[in-house]
Amino acid sequence: MIKGRILLTMLTLALLLLIISPLVIHGKDNNGPEYKILIDIEEAKLYLLKDNVLVKSYPIATGKYDTPSPIGYFRIIHKARWGGGFGTRWMGLDVPWGKYGIHGTNNPGSIGWATSHGCFRMRNKDVEELYEIVSVGVPVIIYGGQYGLLGNGYRKLIPGDRGSHILAVQIKLKQLGYYTGNLDGIYGVGMERALLKFKRDNGLPYDKDITKSTYRALGLELFE
Repeated sequence: MIKGRILLTMLTLALLLLIISPLVIHGKDNNGPEYKILIDIEEAKLYLLKDNVLVKSYPIATGKYDTPSPIGYFRIIHKARWGGGFGTRWMGLDVPWGKYGIHGTNNPGSIGWATSHGCFRMRNKDVEELYEIVSVGVPVIIYGGQYGLLGNGYRKLIPGDRGSHILAVQIKLKQLGYYTGNLDGIYGVGMERALLKFKRDNGLPYDKDITKSTYRALGLELFE
């Protein structure tokens, strides 16, 4: 069951990578084995692969609904020995819309639940073990649901919002020729202008909100 789930996660993210290729950075240590981290937000699990073979799995805590964890393909860009509420270790990710990482916790009872501000919490003994195995540059593939960057469904979005849903909208607006800015997952002024032009051209309510009708007009359908 676990192997099947991991295969599904990898296939889903492989398709995602074809769409967001500007964000993809491949990392491999030519002097040793190739490690990858797969995170399944729905299962609250982190899987460590060595040369594409599962070698470890760890329970984690993920982001709350209002502060969701990022979805997509990232890499570890920073490692540090921390303390306090972030536990004993930190591994930062190159998420373009904010500071996210894998870290320990002083609240082990939160593991297994959606309780963080978007980061991935691990038990301190687990994060210490992982910290010693993986290096800067290791890919981290994060699966958040059956709808790719949309996770498990639509979210209402407004200017200033950040995250995977914003990135999905940016990609569509860019593909349609409306958006020329960076694919950074941040709903800024440039994206706002692009969205308003798209809405005007497609007879949608001329406001800055992104709702179900906007997603569907962009071709971001939720198929069963």
